[in-house]
Amino acid sequence: MTIAKVKTNQNPGCLLQILWFAFIGIWLGQAWMVAAWICMLTIVGIPAGVWMLNRVPKVMALREPETVVRIVTRPDGKIQKVQMQPSQINILLRSVYFLLVGWWLSALWLEAAYAISLTVVGLPVGFWMFDLTPALLTLKR
Repeated sequence: MTIAKVKTNQNPGCLLQILWFAFIGIWLGQAWMVAAWICMLTIVGIPAGVWMLNRVPKVMALREPETVVRIVTRPDGKIQKVQMQPSQINILLRSVYFLLVGWWLSALWLEAAYAISLTVVGLPVGFWMFDLTPALLTLKR
């Protein structure tokens, strides 16, 4: 039995991502972030706000999170793909981090990413920053 781990990425091409960002993501992403922060003003809305902020890379630039797939070749020759989930930090620690740091740090981070991505030179850095939003918000791996 052979086992290999492969990182996969289901993003559309770079040109499509840039066009999406330029014509749709730039205004939709900002509106999405404002709506997420409005949701986070109430205890009931926090789950929806976190869900929305975790999807900012998708809304802004059609970027999917990177996944790790384990490919196993069984003795009978069949190939099996299994998506692997990274182990997460304890939910209690993540909740405390979110309440003390994550909510305000991710707001500053997203606005900085938005401002940086408005320049052609800063676009790759801005997209990278959007990709890191879930980790900054709740320490999500």
